[in-house]
This record gives sequence, C-alpha cells and structure tokens, in this order.
Amino acid sequence: MSFISLTRIGAIFVKELIQMRRDRFTFAIMVGVPVIQIVMFGYAVDFDPRHLPTAINVRDAGVKPREVIETIEKTGYFHVVRTVADTKAGRKLLDQGAVVFVVTVPEHFMDDLEGGAKPHIIVDADASDPVTAANAVAAISAVPNAMFSDTGVYGGQGSTPPFDVVVNRLFNPDSLTAFSIVPGLIGVILTQTMVLITALAVMREVERGTMENLLAMPIKPLEIMIGKMLPYVAIGYLQVILVLIAANVLFAVPVLGSYLGLMAAVAAFILANLGVGFVISALSANALQAMQASFFFFLPSVMLTGFMFPFRGMPRWAQWLGEMLPNTHFTRIARGIMLKGNDWADIASDVWALIAFLIASVAIAMLSYRRTLD
Repeated sequence: MSFISLTRIGAIFVKELIQMRRDRFTFAIMVGVPVIQIVMFGYAVDFDPRHLPTAINVRDAGVKPREVIETIEKTGYFHVVRTVADTKAGRKLLDQGAVVFVVTVPEHFMDDLEGGAKPHIIVDADASDPVTAANAVAAISAVPNAMFSDTGVYGGQGSTPPFDVVVNRLFNPDSLTAFSIVPGLIGVILTQTMVLITALAVMREVERGTMENLLAMPIKPLEIMIGKMLPYVAIGYLQVILVLIAANVLFAVPVLGSYLGLMAAVAAFILANLGVGFVISALSANALQAMQASFFFFLPSVMLTGFMFPFRGMPRWAQWLGEMLPNTHFTRIARGIMLKGNDWADIASDVWALIAFLIASVAIAMLSYRRTLD
C-alpha cells in the first residue's frame, strides 16, 4: 500500500476549485449567507426599540396635549402619531397595530392633582409582543417626575409626584413568551416546509423528465401548478391544526378571534409560500440549488418579520424588506386573531398583501417555466 500522494491530493483540490467556479450559485450562497447574517444581526436586530408609535387621549381641558406629547417623547421610547377623542378610538388603533401605546389623561386630572387626590395617567400597551413594549413600559415610570415639574404644582423637580402612571398590558397581560411565539411559529413552520417541499418536489419532476411530459399533455401549466399545490395545502392545514392543539394544551394560548378567519388567512399564506417554492424550482438548475435558495428565503422570513426580533426595532430599510415577505403579514394576522380577537377589518390589509404576493409569485413561476421548458 503506497503512501498518501500530495500530487493526487493536489489534483483533487484543483478539480474541486474548478467545480466550485462552475457552480457559481452555490458559491454565491456560501458567501452571501454569512454577509446577510452579519448585516441583519448587526444592523436590523434591536431588542430596545425606540420611538414607538403612540396615541394620546387628553380628556382634561386643563391639560395641554402639547405638554403631554413633549413629556412622553422625552423618554425616547414614544413617538406620538395620533390624538384620539375617546377610549374606543384608542383601542381600535391598538387592535389594528397602528400604535403600540395609548396614553390617557383622565377627566378632572388637574382638579384632583390640585385638590390633593392622587390621580392616574393610564397607559394601554400592546403586549402581544412583550419584547417590543418591555423597556418602554419601564421608561414610562419617569413621566410623573417630568410632567408638570415646571409648573410648581407639586413642588418642582425632585419632589414626589402626587399622581401615578397605571400601565395596562393588553392582549398578553402576563407577558408570556409563548403567547407571542406560538402565533408567529405557525408562519415559520409553514414557510420552512411549504417552500422547501414544493421546490424539491418540482425539481425532482424536472430532473426525471416527467415535468416536460406533463407540459406536453393537454394540460395548462397553471392547471399543473394548482394540482400540485392542493396536496400541500392539506398538509399545511394539518400542521396548523397540530400547532393550535399543542399550543392550547401545553401553553393555554387562546384563539380569541374567528377560527374561520384564521384558516382563511392560512390558506392565502400557504398558497403564497407554495408560489415561492415554484419560483425557486423554476430558477434552479438542480435540487441542491433549490434547497439552498429555499434557505436563502427562509432566513429573512425569520429575522425580518417580527417573529424572533421586534419589528419596530429594525431600521426603516429592514422594515421595508420585511413588508415584502409574506410571513411578516401572517405573523400580524395570527397574533391579531389569536390574541386580540381581530375581525376582517383589522386584518384586511395584511390579507390583501398575501394575495398580492401569491399572484406575483405565480405569475413569475409561469413565465419562468415557459422560458426554461419551451
């Protein structure tokens, strides 16, 4: 038995370099994924989101709204975007996810303050994502020390303020992580399985030559796509049902809204991801490339959608990218229906976004298959 030959090892080494140069897609994935991860973790991930959208409801004519806005914005965690006239309007904004906080100054606040009673400023917080609201809720304790400190109402700066801030954590009062994670986990599971399984299934058809046989039959490409999608839709629903059962039994995660509405949104989301799988298979040369591209799509679908990291803590450019991903909209829908009891009016914009994504992905897939198989 001969010794190991450095010449033969060198020949294999050169051969692998040539192979890597030819397989540019794989090389791009190997280089691109670390770069994307560094950018995302370095710039897009922030566990201390600031300037969160806030609405104010000043019901005491003796308190100027401008003073309230300036005081709470000084903390750095609140950005007042709306002024509402009543509690119902503020709650609607919280249900729709338009704001994270509603700050209410109740009636007779100044009278109670000057009369020696201890009134409350009420803060309703959207705690469906506890990480987003946590630091801001802690910072709100600084408001009593800042508000009216220049008026001399209670003795000036440094005195003990004769009023409190009462925080109501809505939708997840105990700040349970499971309540936030489980609805988003449905979207992550469906994204991972639907995109990958569809891409690989279609690529096997292409590699075996059966896809061309199907297209040679008196069947339209769109009919082939729909026929191949339907079994995976059933599998996706099975996954969702299993997750909902486990979430209720193990973690007591509620579904306060309509099951029918949730399942309708699930259908749009599953089909949107299946469309992505078809696009990936149409643009890939083999099953390995399809698998790599699926992971490339899955990574931002976890990191930029609000599932793992606070969406409002990301910079504007990352939020724009996140808005283009179907899992961002489904995470909002799932949390809204399950934790807030949202109805159609509250989730309509996100559902339409999923439908638009589905139409675009199917159109791209159809055009790609015509170019590659005609």
